[in-house]
Amino acid sequence: MSKSELGLGSLEKKCFLCNVNGTRPILTITGSDSTSGSGIQADIKTISDLGGYAVTAITSITVQTTLGIQAFYDLPARLVAQQIEAVMNDVQPQVVKIGMVRTLETLDVIVSALERYRPRHVIYDPIVLSSRGDALVSETVMQAIRQRLLPLCTLIVQLDEAQMHGLANRYASAVAVYLGKGETAEQAQALARAYINTQIVRAGDLQGRASELYNEFLAAVGSQFRQNSDVHYYADRLNVSPRYLAQVTKRISGKAPKTIIDEHLTREIELQLNTTDRTIQEIAYDCGFSSQAHLTKFFKKQRGKSPTAFRKSRKP
Repeated sequence: MSKSELGLGSLEKKCFLCNVNGTRPILTITGSDSTSGSGIQADIKTISDLGGYAVTAITSITVQTTLGIQAFYDLPARLVAQQIEAVMNDVQPQVVKIGMVRTLETLDVIVSALERYRPRHVIYDPIVLSSRGDALVSETVMQAIRQRLLPLCTLIVQLDEAQMHGLANRYASAVAVYLGKGETAEQAQALARAYINTQIVRAGDLQGRASELYNEFLAAVGSQFRQNSDVHYYADRLNVSPRYLAQVTKRISGKAPKTIIDEHLTREIELQLNTTDRTIQEIAYDCGFSSQAHLTKFFKKQRGKSPTAFRKSRKP
């Protein structure tokens, strides 16, 4: 059976989108979050949860884990403009929610679109810092946002995210839904706060494997440090990237993986120097060094003295 036979021509589909659940579609303009805790993914989930219909324009793509953002790719401003124009021309959303804007060029196209299409409500969630405190937007861009975007906004969200990653993001999306349903700004915010309170109670943040991975790394180092001091070896063994492993160890212990490996090795050298009569060369080979000179160079870097001087300093 054809679409025309079903009565779902383009006009009917457009009307369906514009009136789904009594509200027009809500346009969210923001970045992508790999973990779905914030960004475009969280917007779609929140808007859908509350009976809205999300349409989107992505500004940036992040490489992100539960430990934080690893990298950004800001989409070209012309592509952001094309996304916004396509949605605005087709389904005419009257509520726009704006999140991550990282470049002046992207800000230009967003402001131009708002001035041209004049949606009824514009909600801005200032994405300035990550939940881990990392700066996401330059001061130059923020100054331009204050001057050019804020005067066009119905509401600027200010919410402490100390309880959950993406909390302000979800709150802003909830406000957008309620404004789209015809609520006043005050009532929309009250309803959004009630919704967010349920999210806090449910504690729905995605939990990564950081603690488990850290303990697995320590166990692997404890059994293999004599044979392997290369971070890539341990990352491969644990089936993660060296970069993610470094994020985990830095977040939990404040140390790089290589530092942890070297500390294990240094303690073993000290133990043998203090409790055995083995020569420096024997200790070097036992600990995986290619020569006595190699061990001496390593130990001096770690402890500021040669193995021989260390051994002498510990004898009564």
